[in-house]
Amino acid sequence: MSEWPLWEIFIRSQHGLAHKHVGSLHAADAAMAINNARDVYTRRNEGVSIWAVPATHIAASSPTDKGPLFEPANSKVYRHPTFFPMPEAVKHI
Repeated sequence: MSEWPLWEIFIRSQHGLAHKHVGSLHAADAAMAINNARDVYTRRNEGVSIWAVPATHIAASSPTDKGPLFEPANSKVYRHPTFFPMPEAVKHI
């Protein structure tokens, strides 16, 4: 192997509840990926948690599959907020 595997890096900030994708880097293993991610993506101590995920383990949909993948949800009207009647006493929602 001439190149280290690619890792996708996710950081949770001090004020956030969810990890956010911040970028990618090459590393020999998970420990190295986390240490390198700390140095590259959390320069001002803004992170409290780092996830390093091998890029080969991420499955993603294709933008060309947008129609067949998301259109079935449009037929489920109960998922839309307009399906539920709002009481007259409730204002500004």
